Amino acid sequence: MTPDRIPVRGRLSAQYRLDALTWLRVGGPADWLFQPADEADLCDFLSQLDPVIAVFPMGVGSNLIVRDGGLRAVVIRLGRGFNGIEIGAEGITVGAAALDAQVARQAADAGRDLTFLRTIPGSIGGAVRMNAGCYGTYVADHLIEIVAIDRAGQRCTIPAQALNLRYRQSDLPEGMVITKARFHAPGADPAALHARMTDQLARRDATQPTKERSAGSTFRNPAGFSSTGCADDDHALKAWKVIDDAGLRGARLGGAQMSPKHPNFLINAAQATAADLEALGEEVRKRVLHARGIGLEWEILRIGEELPDAPLPALVLAPEAGKQD
Repeated sequence: MTPDRIPVRGRLSAQYRLDALTWLRVGGPADWLFQPADEADLCDFLSQLDPVIAVFPMGVGSNLIVRDGGLRAVVIRLGRGFNGIEIGAEGITVGAAALDAQVARQAADAGRDLTFLRTIPGSIGGAVRMNAGCYGTYVADHLIEIVAIDRAGQRCTIPAQALNLRYRQSDLPEGMVITKARFHAPGADPAALHARMTDQLARRDATQPTKERSAGSTFRNPAGFSSTGCADDDHALKAWKVIDDAGLRGARLGGAQMSPKHPNFLINAAQATAADLEALGEEVRKRVLHARGIGLEWEILRIGEELPDAPLPALVLAPEAGKQD
């Protein structure tokens, strides 16, 4: 059945522009945007949707480039019915739409340590899918299980081990929508947890372009792990370092720029198109490969269709001095 013929209790919108939903503020329209009222509404919709129609679960768009031609799919975006946080003796159960930072704060209020989530942009569903991590701790270190709805509309409970969580990757099946996640979190003093998060935020703001339109880290670290935040952290195979060494700090292409503050952050500096952003990222990959023999892998997810024959501006190198964590 086509989306417009399926009765829903949530909101279903045709030809919905996705630029307003992504942190980089780029992207053409999705064929459909579905915002389910609750889990039952989502199950009913997916069980009736023609299986040939693609489905793309979308969080808050914090780690995403939607190409300028848009997306031929039903985008599913979870909202208020999916952002609850329940703290119990057996763990912390979190709706997939809950923001990572909010989960960290509420857990700390209850004396439970999920502080690694505090500086991770986005929502819990995306954090699980990408095994997000910070300062040497990852979702995999705390995740117990998830609840997800498969493409046929069936509700599944999946243990963490079955997801094969690894650095910025998981084996979550295509089209499956995470609705809840359950974490274990050790007990600790709430004041100490909040103090730790305050320190983490200060370090992040000092080293990252948090006031710019970005999607977080652009490329995965070639080392295969995130920064530990420790004084003895080795930067030799960090993505920012190899980009900086290739002279690409501050490089621009159209409205896109590799941040002068942190060269592994791709920013929309001046009304960039998705094509600008992706082309700059690809140019960085090409030049780092030539300079260091290292093939950078995208951490930002890129989806959708390009506009045909869209002209691209030239790359402008503007390397900046300085070091970055």
